[in-house]
Amino acid sequence: MTVAPGTQLGTHTVVNQVPPLDGFDPLGCDPGLAEALRREGAAPDLKALAQAVGSAEYREHARLANEHEPVLRTHDRYGHRIDEVEFHPSWHALMRLSVEHGLHAAPWLDGAHLARAAGFYLVSTVEQGHCCPISMTYAAVPALRHGELRFEEKLGSRVYAPGLETPQAKPGLLAGMSMTEKQGGSDVRSGTTRATPDAHGTYSLVGHKWFTSAPMNDLFLTLARAPGGLTCFVLPRVLPDGTRNGLRIQRLKDKLGNRSNASAELEYVDAVGWRVGDEGRGVATIIEMVSMTRLDCVLGAAGTVRAALSEAAHHVAHRSAFGARLADQPLMQAVVGELAVESEAATTLAVRLAGAVERGETAFLRLALPAAKYLVCKRTPAVVAEALECLGGNGYVEESPMPRLYRESPLNSLWEGSGNVTALDLLRALSRSPESVEAVLDEIALAQGTDARLDRAAAQLRTELRDPEPRRARRLAELLALCLQGSLLLRTAPAEVSDAFLAGRLQPDGPWRTAGTLPDGIPAQPLLERVTPRP
Repeated sequence: MTVAPGTQLGTHTVVNQVPPLDGFDPLGCDPGLAEALRREGAAPDLKALAQAVGSAEYREHARLANEHEPVLRTHDRYGHRIDEVEFHPSWHALMRLSVEHGLHAAPWLDGAHLARAAGFYLVSTVEQGHCCPISMTYAAVPALRHGELRFEEKLGSRVYAPGLETPQAKPGLLAGMSMTEKQGGSDVRSGTTRATPDAHGTYSLVGHKWFTSAPMNDLFLTLARAPGGLTCFVLPRVLPDGTRNGLRIQRLKDKLGNRSNASAELEYVDAVGWRVGDEGRGVATIIEMVSMTRLDCVLGAAGTVRAALSEAAHHVAHRSAFGARLADQPLMQAVVGELAVESEAATTLAVRLAGAVERGETAFLRLALPAAKYLVCKRTPAVVAEALECLGGNGYVEESPMPRLYRESPLNSLWEGSGNVTALDLLRALSRSPESVEAVLDEIALAQGTDARLDRAAAQLRTELRDPEPRRARRLAELLALCLQGSLLLRTAPAEVSDAFLAGRLQPDGPWRTAGTLPDGIPAQPLLERVTPRP
């Protein structure tokens, strides 16, 4: 008989190892996504994208893109300044997949924000780093609509066109963002970059930026101090005459995770920029852009949670220990089952937010979006750590995708405002948009009377909303997000999912802080079976 390569090693035969999670159907094991889309009245055709996401080919692209990190080339061999970033071919394969499926700015042309959100969530389950430039491009359009419309059609093009050329010569464009500075971080109002108007209707920018996302993209939104105050500008990498703009990449950040993607420190050396919006209205100009990137933080975090859940559920379905398959052991069922509930709650809320964007539910989004961003992103590192532990030592080695997911897991909680910033934004929204309170409470009330645990939590939320204080901002954000998730699951998810969610988070004697601690009477096996990957 022919023996499979590598199974007979002379000293032993390799048995009880888990087969690769290649060629699985990410839609077939994610009923929560399908149910959330149905609730929103959307039925996008995701089959081709899902087939790619679950394939061995793109899972390998994800590995290679992170193993072969971007390389900065500041000069060519002759000493000319070029400021270019080289990427592995697998990075380009991932970018092309997302662009061709319209996951960047295409919804601003065709209106399909829900379909785009579902697709963005799916690609986040296979590789997270390339989602950054995709998200930036999506979020740039609302800001550019404040007066700089010439780039919109090409930002929505489904042609992936890497490389440096003038924007007018390229069939498709990608956008980046360059906001924070050394001294300020999230406090973008403290920026010192200067913008001086010239005789051509443009501005000359001089200064630095501490974190520039996707420095290889074609154009950048940035903030600088014009004569009228802090102002938003758009800067192309290549000027209309074919010369390179004065954007100098000083170095690439050596980050904890997100290694496939380049993040850079920039200096503007008389860089040419076009004003977007009025002088002195820079923060107001970018505010909707921030909302769109925060939506992608929630979608991306939900995708990261789902990726970790798939690895854990697949592992326990194929691994045995102490005489029984792990998936048949009650405590492991309880652990992975609760991770499944966490995943479904995150996905359901993320899709609800995307539906609100598509329908223009501004009042609802003002509170629901920062609250969801706070909680879903905060929960991601804990969920990924629990999922990694399900794999034991096999999840702790770099050949496994789990270390990459673990390094990635804190990112969305930091990006576009860390926990404190996001929670305090929620308080500001309360004072400026009191109609947002009614919109959120109306949503939660759609499940009123269905479950006493949710009713009790909703009453606590109303009390918090009447007397908000900065010291309790995190508590308010968490409670608001939990109530939204509980209401959504009670209305759309199977009873065992909603019951497990409420028992683990809104029970009077809880919440318990680790997975697998649900009270008696919660059946865990159906929760696990519901999310186990299959071909």
